[in-house]
Parts: sequence; structure tokens; C-alpha cells
Amino acid sequence: MLWSGSSSRSALRDSIWGFLLFAGVAWLAIAWSVLRLEPADVVVVAGAMVFFGALCEGVRALAGMRTWWLNAGLAVLFTGIGTIVVVDADATFATTASLVGWFLMVRGALDVAVSTMNRGVDRTWGLVLSLGVVQAGLGYFAAGPLFRSADLTIVTLGGLALLRGVADLVTALRLREVSAARHDVLDLSPERAEGVAGYAAGLEDVAQGARHRAGGLDEADGAETPTGVKPVYQPGSFHEEVVRTTKDLDAKIADAGVTGTVAGATRVPENLPLVPDSPEEMTERQRP
Repeated sequence: MLWSGSSSRSALRDSIWGFLLFAGVAWLAIAWSVLRLEPADVVVVAGAMVFFGALCEGVRALAGMRTWWLNAGLAVLFTGIGTIVVVDADATFATTASLVGWFLMVRGALDVAVSTMNRGVDRTWGLVLSLGVVQAGLGYFAAGPLFRSADLTIVTLGGLALLRGVADLVTALRLREVSAARHDVLDLSPERAEGVAGYAAGLEDVAQGARHRAGGLDEADGAETPTGVKPVYQPGSFHEEVVRTTKDLDAKIADAGVTGTVAGATRVPENLPLVPDSPEEMTERQRP
């Protein structure tokens, strides 16, 4: 995931995974306990659940994530929905179910949009996308005419808590993974660090050896300054090093008697035996 913000917000982002982990566990506990509600307590519990969802969105917005403005808008929207549910407690279950369905539809649509946007940087985007589709579908049916009884409203609340619990747990663990990897992402393993150090030392040894050989060529040539002091070799360009190395190689080839491009390298060693059965060897053989 991508974030932006000051250092204080960065510290808050590093610890937000703990709150989301707690929220996910709390949602699962609510999903387990809400199925045992009495019909008279459905409206109050539904309002409390919507308020808890608004609190989760507010914490995400304060963390300064890239979609903080969406989380802030959802926090305000869910606070309004929860207020309507609590204030209109004497209404029928159809009102409560429709408001909870609106909550699920909005949150599911946002999960679908954000997961699609993060599909290139978050490998859990497919799971979040599936959760968003299920939430939106459950919210659509909860707002319809079929969910007008207490039992169906309770089942809807349980599904809401279960889906939000899974989504928050996945997000919390993913944030924990990214937060732990971000600090040492550029650190090498001990084996690679030793390999890089050895490679750097080898490059330094090669450079020192090249300077030493090039300096020895100047001494072998006997080049002297007008004052009689031999010049100290100063590392030059790559072209100068190539010329010096080539000169040393040509001198060694000429000393070995190998024919080359240098004038001194065309010297052929004396007292070589004649090639058998060659005209020169036959003429030498016929001499008295």
C-alpha cells in the first residue's frame, strides 16, 4: 500500500495494524454473539455496530493513508446512519434492516474500488474484492422487502460483523508485513554483504595492480626528466593505460622472437635447423 504524511503520521501508520487486528477480533466476537439477540435489542445493537464501523473508518483516516478522504467521508456517513438507527428505535425492523443494508452496500462498494486500485501493489486485493462484492450483495438484499423480520435482521447483522472482521484481519496482517519490511528493505543478507565486500576489494586490488604495472613501465623505459629525476606515475585515462599495457606486451613478444607488427618483433632467432626435404636442406646436403 501507498501512504503519504509527516513523521508523526508515519509512526501512527506503523501501529494502525494493531488497532485493525483488535477490530477484526471484535467484529468476530460480535458476529458470534449477535445471533443470540432478542428481537427487542436488535435496534440498539445495530446502532452500536454502525458506530463501531464509523470509529474504524475514523482511525484509518487519521493514519494518513492514500484513501484517507474516503475513510473520513465514510466515518461521517456511518455516524449519521448510526444516529438515525438509535433515534428511530421505535420504527419497524424494515427501517433498521434498510439502514444496515445501506451501510453494507457503501462499504462493499468502497472495498471493491480500493482493491481494484491496489491490484498491482497488494497481493490480497482479490480477497478484499470478493469481500466487497459479498458485502454489497448482502446489503442489497437487506434493503429489500425480504428482510423485514427480526430474525433476518439479526442474520444480516451477523453477516456484517463476520465480513468486516475478515476484512480488518486481512488488512491488519498485510499492514504488519509491509511495516516490518519497509525499514530493512535495502539491507542485504550476510552472504550477499560479504560477496559485495569481496567484489569491492577485488576491484581495488585490480586498480592498484594496474597502477603498479604502469608505473613499472615508466621505470623500464628509463624515462627521465630534464633534471635527471624519474617521473612518478600518475593515473591517467583509460586510453593511456591501454597504450602502456600494449607497449609492455609488444616488448615481451619481440623478446620471444614472435613475428608481430612492431619493428623489433620481426627478428628471427639464428642457428635454426633447416626444414627436412626442403630445397634449402637438399642444397645444403649436396655441398661437399
